Amino acid sequence: MYTNKAYLNNSLIDIKDKTKPLIVTSCGTYKLYTRSVFYTLRPKGRIDFQLLYIVSGKAHFHFNGKETIVHAGHMVLYRPKEPQQYEYYAEDQTEVYWVHFTGSNVTNLLRSYGLTNDKKVFSCGSNLEYQQLFRAMINELQMCRDSYQEILEMYLRQIFIKLQRYFKTSLKIDNAHAVEEIDKAASFFNEHYNEPINIDEYAKEHHVSTSWFIRNFKVCTGFTPMQYILSKRIYNAEILLQNPRYNIAEISRIIGYDNSLYFSRIFKKAKGMSPSEYRKNINS
Repeated sequence: MYTNKAYLNNSLIDIKDKTKPLIVTSCGTYKLYTRSVFYTLRPKGRIDFQLLYIVSGKAHFHFNGKETIVHAGHMVLYRPKEPQQYEYYAEDQTEVYWVHFTGSNVTNLLRSYGLTNDKKVFSCGSNLEYQQLFRAMINELQMCRDSYQEILEMYLRQIFIKLQRYFKTSLKIDNAHAVEEIDKAASFFNEHYNEPINIDEYAKEHHVSTSWFIRNFKVCTGFTPMQYILSKRIYNAEILLQNPRYNIAEISRIIGYDNSLYFSRIFKKAKGMSPSEYRKNINS
């Protein structure tokens, strides 16, 4: 299981703090590889808020004794003292980001961004910018540099703003069916990003025109389908580069490139450095 997480003051205890309007207390990510299942059970909930983002695969949540399967492109919001029970299975290829937060004005802030009390499980689209913001929060809380708490608040507010924009955009898009189709496409790309994908063929198989598909996909995610797939490949390459067990050629094949030289060029164009340079920076 790949995990990367950070805690305020290195404390695993949930915190209720009303000294500021919004405070990030912990954040992290999980992605199951070899571990078959990951459980979370908190019958009495926590005293803070928790937001979870399902990046790929699906997760199994339990509300009032009933199971709800939450697919990629959705978020789950727990409020203080709400019972929590959920699990991730390796066979589902689940990848999740999460953040815990507290503060004196959280309920009003959430409401102002459209996260009203009826929003427990909701579609948010598979926008890669969510992942970038979660990863930035994790890094900031791990480093604890000057003014890191203010920066953490800024990143979390950006997530809220993107959610608010998504809710409004979903109302403007052609219809609810369009949103559902794009969510399905993003989930498919998340699971098959390392395989050859022809956008024209995908659109034809789903009985929509290529231009309609590309336009609505960009409205929902902020990326064209090919940009989205490329970003997913680069993102997974970054994770694999953190593991010295894989050489560059193996990573290239894993994410879908038979030619490692071509992969290196693509990676350098996206990240400003070659895969080997990126790995050296991580080690240093």
